Amino acid sequence: MAAASASESRVNLNMLLFYVFLILFVLVSVAPLLWVFKMSIITKSELFASPPTILPNSPTGASYGTIFGDSSFQRALINSTIIAGVTTVICLFFGSIAAYAIARLRFRFKSIVMTLILAISFFPHVAIIAPLFIQFRQIGIIDTYWAAIVPDIVFALPLTIWILVSFFRELPVDLEEAAKVDGATTIQAFRKVIVPLAAPGVFTTAILTFIFAWNEFLFANTFLFDDRTQPVTVVIPNFATVYTVDYGAQAAAAVVVTVPLVILVLLFQRRIVSGLTAGAVKG
Repeated sequence: MAAASASESRVNLNMLLFYVFLILFVLVSVAPLLWVFKMSIITKSELFASPPTILPNSPTGASYGTIFGDSSFQRALINSTIIAGVTTVICLFFGSIAAYAIARLRFRFKSIVMTLILAISFFPHVAIIAPLFIQFRQIGIIDTYWAAIVPDIVFALPLTIWILVSFFRELPVDLEEAAKVDGATTIQAFRKVIVPLAAPGVFTTAILTFIFAWNEFLFANTFLFDDRTQPVTVVIPNFATVYTVDYGAQAAAAVVVTVPLVILVLLFQRRIVSGLTAGAVKG
């Protein structure tokens, strides 16, 4: 009895420590977001108060009125949606085809090829800024959506391929063979059988690719100088003058940019989790 009681006490202590750690982790992760949100709803005088207030004394929506009254910010939201949407569609189209070929075809050095594909995602972006700028200027796509879309595709496509390969590997080959027996071609079997069955993985990949393209700053800030094409990540720092910075407007803009991604993840969190774990479970 004593041994069982000691064991039960040890388990309860471990559970308590786990939940304490979990609560602390959540607080540390959420605290910066809550602080930025607080900055977006307080007055300028309270924003520069010392010591700073923990809770807003007189909440106001003036900062949100500033950003939504700015035509450049409204246009930037549309630009970000276009750039991230096009990047996601192109990455899914070519990434799914490449991932299917890698998952099904047998060839030497497949693991090396997969490693090289993934290595592209870790290549330092700043290392290719200068040659890309020269090349894009010669082609004539500076200040166009493609100047941001092309680099985003280059760095998002390897991750897309890597994620989708694991899902296609888990799908039994018998399904494709059965479809071919019924008269379907390889492309038809892939489009009508494999892709629908790999929907959780495709959906997860689409969300991760969209978030990557939505948050990208370096390439957009380097190649896009016209506010007609600049995404929202580039426009946020523009809420400033030569002598002052409107931190409240910048915080409000950051909240507006982040909220759609948070809502997207919360709405489809089950699909995301199932998509990330499906490829790791043997059927």
